[in-house]
Amino acid sequence: MSKPTRPTREQYKVFYPITTRWSDNDIYGHVNNVVYYSYFDTAANRYLIEEGGLDISDGGIVGYVVNSGCEYHAPVTYPEAVEAGVRVDRLGNSSVQYGIAIFKEGEQEAAAHGHFVHVFVERAENRSVPIPQHLREALERIA
Repeated sequence: MSKPTRPTREQYKVFYPITTRWSDNDIYGHVNNVVYYSYFDTAANRYLIEEGGLDISDGGIVGYVVNSGCEYHAPVTYPEAVEAGVRVDRLGNSSVQYGIAIFKEGEQEAAAHGHFVHVFVERAENRSVPIPQHLREALERIA
């Protein structure tokens, strides 16, 4: 089995700092695998809120996670500073697949990378809907 290629910073469009927490570490002394999914969720939603105007509290449209995956390349430990790189890998009618990578501060190669899929849903009816234009425009900027 060949070793997977580690993505580099140049492959991502926007970056968000993430503060690791003491509780992120597991018994082995590194950030637990499930925590990376929280990092992915944080980065994708921060972009939607800040750049796309998504109203997570009162908006009629919300993004539901329907799929995610992660590959791990190098351990991260508390209290290391990390950044999440975000891009759009696929933009559909009602869904988006983000490519997200976690980088240790100052490093060019990702410690982990993966994907995260949102389907946009009308909150009251709980049905998928086309991505609203303001969100689509924001997503296109990082595609």
